[in-house]
Parts: sequence; structure tokens; C-alpha cells
Amino acid sequence: MQGPKRPEGWIFVAQRVAIIGAGPSGMAQLRAFEAARQAGKDVPEVVCYEKQDDWGGQWNYNWRTGIDEFGEPVHSSMYRNLWSNGPKEALEFSDYSFDEHFGRPISSYPPRPVLWDYIDGRMAQSGLKEQVHFCHAVRWVHFSEQSQKFTVVVDDLSAGTSKTEEFDHVVVGSGHFSFPNVPDFAGIETFHGTLHHAHDFRGAEKLADQDVLLIGASYSAEDIGVQAFKMGARSVTLSYRSGPMGYDWPTGMQEVPLIERFEGQIVHFVDGTSRHVDAVILCTGYLHKYPFLPADVALNSPNNVYPDGLYRGVVSDVNEKLFYLGAQDQWFTFNMFDAQAWYVRDVILGQTQLPSAQERTEHMRRWRESFLAIDGDADEVRFQADYIRDLLEATDYPPFDVDEVVEIFLAWKEDKQKNILTYRDKTYRSVKTGTMAATHHTPWLRELDDSLERYLSTPEVDPLEEMVDGDVQEAGR
Repeated sequence: MQGPKRPEGWIFVAQRVAIIGAGPSGMAQLRAFEAARQAGKDVPEVVCYEKQDDWGGQWNYNWRTGIDEFGEPVHSSMYRNLWSNGPKEALEFSDYSFDEHFGRPISSYPPRPVLWDYIDGRMAQSGLKEQVHFCHAVRWVHFSEQSQKFTVVVDDLSAGTSKTEEFDHVVVGSGHFSFPNVPDFAGIETFHGTLHHAHDFRGAEKLADQDVLLIGASYSAEDIGVQAFKMGARSVTLSYRSGPMGYDWPTGMQEVPLIERFEGQIVHFVDGTSRHVDAVILCTGYLHKYPFLPADVALNSPNNVYPDGLYRGVVSDVNEKLFYLGAQDQWFTFNMFDAQAWYVRDVILGQTQLPSAQERTEHMRRWRESFLAIDGDADEVRFQADYIRDLLEATDYPPFDVDEVVEIFLAWKEDKQKNILTYRDKTYRSVKTGTMAATHHTPWLRELDDSLERYLSTPEVDPLEEMVDGDVQEAGR
């Protein structure tokens, strides 16, 4: 990688950067360094370690659950028939549009294979895959105060070998949706139906004609619940702890309060009601867990939009050479990871100087106060928008209309409140290109083929199907 010609006598000490994980966050960091290289800047040697056999992180679907072919915990929580649960216009890369990738408008809510194709396409022409070591699991990261370097121990899972390497900086991009939070409930050991966490959920087809209980009141419960309804579940019950999601659920879906106890397949709730269920899915969230980091430097935070201990949401307060991407709870996703990666890159390259430890602490204190003042989803969206705007002002990442994305998120929330089953049929305008999204050829509730080929096709419309489209639109009202 050649940069500008260096002055005579100038000594350049090559730095090495380790990126842990090649999901959207790790991919963003690779892309950030590549953008700097293309701009003629000297960039360090970058090595990315990815435990899975391809990049994409959660978007890289794996049918396996529990343990993979190497005896490792399965990373991905992705299920087969997932469709985006937020408008693609809110996550569009600022330097690579959906129009550029697909060559035509597509709908606002693509299925998983389409989004994977988009993030893969952005990277495919760059040659960056050569920097990724797939099927490599990072086992341990140790920082030496004496050498000011990290020692990283890595296992090559395919070859069955181990190696130890030194790096000047480490970027943790492994995400925080892989280690499930599994609470206990009285009598749950007596339940003899199917029981698993959303992390191990791979498809709703098997829930047809079953009474399904989902424990949780966030996105996993919401989405798996409507997927189960779509695939023909007899009933769907959603149990909440703090408060209901409050959507206008269709007949056959209902929210109830917290579970009191299980008695076999009869579940009792704290409001005194009970019901028989065939399948239980724990939609109870995930843990921040970094088994490759010592406890004193590993991020330890609840899942929220402003984790403690990260300056500007990315720089470890314990070690300023250690960075995290995507550690926040997320409204914004791909474009936020990019903004973070561009900032981390500039810190590593020395283009952005970190303030003193005292100044960083004061900066985090002010943001923490704003975070604690958040009152509801709209405030949270605007808080994260302000956070991203702060990063954009500090970097040369191509700007995008953050305020317009906020409006898209707020409209999306309203669409879901109006009809939880049909909001994915709505369309939005790209904040990058101005292109209005296309209407998908089949309403989401009737679309049972989630493949890229089906999505991009133009199927012939059956007149009888056109007649029932109105019924689909009214479902759940």
C-alpha cells in the first residue's frame, strides 16, 4: 500500500491494527482504512480475524445452532425468513447507495439475503477480503505497558493451529448479539414443549398450528411473533416484564404480563391468567461479553445507546489503543458503524488527537447526562442522531441528512403502531439519492419466498391474488 513520497531521512514505523470480527462493524473499519489509502494516506497493516467462514456477521445466516462444526459457540442469531424491520433508507451507506448496487429502486424492507448482498457488494470490488482471516477465533488479547503493544492469540479453526501476533491497536467489532441472556422461571424445567432462546431460532415454519409463547417485549419478540403469525401459528402470546409493546395485534396475538410459573405446558402469569403453550422462545436480549479480553478492560454495560466507559462511543476509557464499534443499542446501524470506523481510523492515523483523560471523562459525563434525560423512543432516536452528527463533524465520512433519517425512523414507528402486519409494505425516499423506494411485488404477509432471486424478480400477478391484496392490507386492523 503506497502513500505519498516521504521526506528524505523520515523514519516510518509501520503500525499494525487487529480488527476482531468481520460483521458490518469490522467491514466498516476495513472500508475506512481503504478510503484513507485511496486518498493517498499512509495506512497501517490491517489484519481482521473472523470466526465465521464469510463476512457479514449477523447477516451471514448459519443453519447451525448451539455449536458449530469446529465446536465453537455459533455466533449468528440470524433466522432464515427475517426481513429488515426498519427502512433500508435509514441504514444506507453514505458512499454506496442501494441504487448503485441494484441498478434500480427496490422496496424499503428487503429480506436478509438482499441486505447481505448489499453489504457484500460494497466491499467485493475493494480486495479487502484478503485482509480477513476467516475461521479464525481470537482467544486472548493482552496489552503490555512496557512495549505498548497488544499480544493477540488466535486459533485457525480450519487448520487446527494457533499463533500469537503483536499489534499496536485493537478494534473490537464482534458485536453484542451473540451471547444470549437466559433468565430463569419457576417450574420451567417441567415444560416439555420446545424451548429455546431467540439466538437459536432459525425459522417460524415449525410453529404452524402451535400455541407459541414469546418472553420479551422488544424487537425479537415483536418480529418472531409476527413471523409465527404469518407462518400459521394457532396463537401467539407475548409476555412482557416492564410494559407491553402496545401494538394493535391481530386476532390470535396477545400481550400478557410477566410469567409467574410453569406447570408442564401450562403457563401462569402474574395477572392470574394461564394458558397452554406448545413452544416457548426466550426473546430476552443479549449480554456484552468479550471472552478474549481481560475483565478489567472488557466493556461491561447494559444494552443502551450510551454504554459507560467509551469516549465518543468507541475509545476505551481503560486503554486508548482499544476501540469498540457498534457497542451501542442501535437505531442507526450501517452508517453509524461507518462514522465510528472513520473516527477510529483517524485516531489511529494520528489525524485526530485524543484529548486528555480528564477532558475525555468530562465529555463522557456531559453525554451521560443527556442520555439519562432521554424520555421515550423519539428522544432516543434524536440522541443517537446527535451522537452520529458529532462523529461526522470530526471526520471526512461523506455527510448524509441525519435529520431526515430521524424523520424516517419516527414515521416507521407510526406505521408500526397503525398496523404491525403491513408496515413493511410502506416506502420511503433515499436521503442519499432522492430515489423513492419501489413497492414490492408481493405484500409481506403473503410473501413466503425470502430469496434474493424471488425478491428481484417480476412475477406474473394472478388476478385472484390481486383481489385478496386488500384483505392483506386490512389484516390486523
